[in-house]
Amino acid sequence: MSRSTGRLFPSILLLYSLAVLGHAQTPSVQLFTGKVLDPNGAAVPGAVITAQRQGRPQSSTTSDGTGQFSIPLEPGNYTLKITKEGFADAEKYLDARSPDRELDKIVLQVEASSATVTITDGAGYLTEAIGSATKTLMPLRDIPQSISIVSKDQIREQAMTSIGDVVHYIPGITSHQGENNRDQVVIRGNSTSADFFLNGVRDDVQYYRDLYTVDRIEALKGPNALVFGRGGGGGVINRVSKEAGFARAREVAVQGGSFGNKRVTVDLDEPLNSQVAVRLNGLYENSESFRNFVNLERYGINPTLTFAPSSETRITLGYEHFYDRRIADRGIPSFQGRPADTDISTYFGNPEDSPVRVGVNLLSGSIDHQWGEVNIRNRTLFGDYDRYYQNYVPGAVNREKTQVSISAYNNSTKRRNLFNQTDLTFDFSTASWRHHFLAGAEVGRQLTDNLRNTGFFNNSVTSILVPYEDPRTNSPITFRPSATDANNHLQTNLAATYVQDQIEFSRYVQLIAGVRFDYFDLQFHNNRTNEDLRRIDRMVSPRLGLVVKPIDVLSIYGSYSVSYLPSSGDQFSSLTSITQQVKPEKFNNYEVGAKWDLHRSLFLTLAIYRLDRTNTRATDPNDPTRIVQTGSQRTNGLEVGVNGSITRNWRISGGYAFQDASVTSATTAARAGAQVAQVPHHTFSFWNSYQILPKLSAGLGVVHRSDMFAAIDNTVVLPGYTKVDAAVYYSLTEKWRLQANFENLFNSRYYLNADGNNNITPGRPRGIRLGLIARF
Repeated sequence: MSRSTGRLFPSILLLYSLAVLGHAQTPSVQLFTGKVLDPNGAAVPGAVITAQRQGRPQSSTTSDGTGQFSIPLEPGNYTLKITKEGFADAEKYLDARSPDRELDKIVLQVEASSATVTITDGAGYLTEAIGSATKTLMPLRDIPQSISIVSKDQIREQAMTSIGDVVHYIPGITSHQGENNRDQVVIRGNSTSADFFLNGVRDDVQYYRDLYTVDRIEALKGPNALVFGRGGGGGVINRVSKEAGFARAREVAVQGGSFGNKRVTVDLDEPLNSQVAVRLNGLYENSESFRNFVNLERYGINPTLTFAPSSETRITLGYEHFYDRRIADRGIPSFQGRPADTDISTYFGNPEDSPVRVGVNLLSGSIDHQWGEVNIRNRTLFGDYDRYYQNYVPGAVNREKTQVSISAYNNSTKRRNLFNQTDLTFDFSTASWRHHFLAGAEVGRQLTDNLRNTGFFNNSVTSILVPYEDPRTNSPITFRPSATDANNHLQTNLAATYVQDQIEFSRYVQLIAGVRFDYFDLQFHNNRTNEDLRRIDRMVSPRLGLVVKPIDVLSIYGSYSVSYLPSSGDQFSSLTSITQQVKPEKFNNYEVGAKWDLHRSLFLTLAIYRLDRTNTRATDPNDPTRIVQTGSQRTNGLEVGVNGSITRNWRISGGYAFQDASVTSATTAARAGAQVAQVPHHTFSFWNSYQILPKLSAGLGVVHRSDMFAAIDNTVVLPGYTKVDAAVYYSLTEKWRLQANFENLFNSRYYLNADGNNNITPGRPRGIRLGLIARF
């Protein structure tokens, strides 16, 4: 794209927005009615029903003595939230343009069941609609891409505490070791440590995120540049956080278990009046591990405030302070193409000299305002991150299996992020077509300082040999810079504009089309050499999707989307005179699929896709000192998912994925035909829970993964495995619940992931965690 075109693009977007705004028609208010009942069919008076549209209160009402209620709504998409003290909250997506004005009966479960119930016959783990995929609240069946959601109920029932725990139950995603100091995932064959978002805003520093603030986790597969910007070639992970609401809720959970597990969380949500509500989430954990000498301590506090001065305006403010300290653990080495047969608890290196710590401060704010038929949302996120780790890295085992090499280094990153997004959305009609229109802009700045030092044993060598049978070492070591260690400062400036139109041609056919323009300016200063480099990229990312609905409960879709990754990588941590000249990598995703409501609370999805990654770096065959952008990678895949409730008492969540990810044209890292690392051909997961008695329920889950390579050279195999998890839940009273989670019930020996051929993470052996949850 030329510079003149880049300058013209935002003006075109603005003119188009004003043009379609002129077509907006005056909405008409319709009255919707419903009834709130308890599980025995008795009326629930005094339940509060709140309708939210694009994240702001639109209208609210209260059920009468017979459980009946009525609520006036303008045409549009809403989330209904139903709350009543002593009952679990209920939630339901509603299309207020439907001719049916009578809602299904709402059945609220008693609070002790810990279930989230919707307006249908029990929600299970089902989330019916989200706003993050298109920036407009849409039912999942109308979004033309594969999306997996892990709800707060499933997170609670499986005692999940990390992103790694969550992705075990998401088809098409595997967890990467991430050097055991950060979240890192492989989505559709593409590894990333940066494609993590908080309420749709980038949270890209490398650290372990905790789930104590999370309402749900959304995995949006395929390129998502129109909504999320650069990167995200295989997909993104979006955390939707808990926010202060206008229904009182108080919960304290205490957990303890195998391997010194100790954890407590607090969630207090308190409306102060009809306009102001506050919420406080807190965490403290101090746990050990099945790995010798490995432990962690973390704590976090997250207050939020919601202010709704009118039905047209909603303001939300939040702050999180999070601290995580642990022992760095790079796992075990390989031997003769397999994980070494050492005990899975064996530590390689010096645990007393391997600290990992991160301090995170996040300040967020959002404003939603309804101006006539137009919704305006502005969201800001400021992040201050201070991260440091020092680790000892196991290397190759000698042929006699008597010695193993050990090296070491440390690394620190300090980063400040500031992002601001403004979205304008509204519905309008042209002839018989209905439009959901979006126009928006994003600006951001990231300031980063990186420093790395290499460990010199006895102040002379960077690697030593230690006994294979006793690989701990306390050899004297000095950490100082080597010739290639990073010491730099980066400034990243970005600006983006985007438009999108979701067009309903009829009840049978819908189209989504949009485009985003990104301006990405990276300025790099090398503190060691005083060298200054700069790279500016202008990226245009289109999106096109078609949804055909032969019947109301079935959607068949096709989509095409594009994302780009700048040459400095997903952490933009380095720039050289070579990479300064390199164009961004490009991701093209072609996908067809189907989404089917098997019944009101059970959702089935199918996706078949091809993802091509091009413009990757390769060595010039005629001049090995030059880099050319002829490398490429392709992933072909199939994903099947199921989520929801089979009956009122039986909830399920699971999926299967087939992936074939390979290098299609040689890169600097691999030959053509090589299989992409840590992408198994087959993964399967299934979790289900059943209410056996009014106070007793149980859960059972299975995770299976086929063989995969540890690294791109395809020389070390991580064997496939199957493991079984289980849980039992018992309600002591209406306000107290006891929970027991059993992991790896049959004590399978397996290897979870790796960071190269000689940093392999063993899977956790059999263990138990006991939890006590109090609500008051």
